[in-house]
Amino acid sequence: MAKQEIRTRPDGTRYPITPKKGGGAKLFVGAVALVTVVGSGTAVGSGVAGLGGAGMEAGSAAEALPGNLSGEVADSLPGRSLKTRTSEGRKSAQRGRKSETFGRFKLKQLDQAVKHEAQCLAASTDRVREYLARHRCTSLDRGLYAVGDGHGDAAAISLVRVRFPKKSDATGCEKVEKIQGSGDVKPLGSAALGLAGLSFSGHHYRSRIDRRTLVIAEVETITGHLDAGTLDALADVSVWFPGA
Repeated sequence: MAKQEIRTRPDGTRYPITPKKGGGAKLFVGAVALVTVVGSGTAVGSGVAGLGGAGMEAGSAAEALPGNLSGEVADSLPGRSLKTRTSEGRKSAQRGRKSETFGRFKLKQLDQAVKHEAQCLAASTDRVREYLARHRCTSLDRGLYAVGDGHGDAAAISLVRVRFPKKSDATGCEKVEKIQGSGDVKPLGSAALGLAGLSFSGHHYRSRIDRRTLVIAEVETITGHLDAGTLDALADVSVWFPGA
């Protein structure tokens, strides 16, 4: 049996590093060629899905999300298919019940950060920014949520709500946002959760129009492994969380 590596945090406490199959204790956070819940689907980096970007050692990720290293997470839908979990998760999301929503996937919320802004241009890029220069938004809400299974597997969900004076403005922005390479309404900076270097690839992305508001959700792995189907499902349900 391979010897388990022990590392020391700055405060002097020690923690074990368990290598993943395939070698190495180093895990990467960030981009691949995020809820965001937001994004245009624009490729931010390159590499294999879930890998790339600035990178984050397992120990660093563990320190940033300590609640994900221990504690069982109740499975509210034992034995159910991902399709059923997604359907039930959407119902919970529409009611604004985040803990219940994530519990549908045997996950728990680890951390969150939210920000309300009065304008959107500074948070947008490329053709999306050009659109917003012509069709000014009335407000921008951005949220970033970390969820995990209690055993080291975690994901970030970016959720963005862009409000406009008219529904047609929101619909027009969504059309531009969905085009690959058109730009983005940028997710809330990952440093808000102590996850510097996290980027969203646009591979796990959903959007919808809520009256005069464009809602965008995007999901990306932070550490460990969550399969692509689950990441897509998290975007599918998170985009239905109601606004504040």
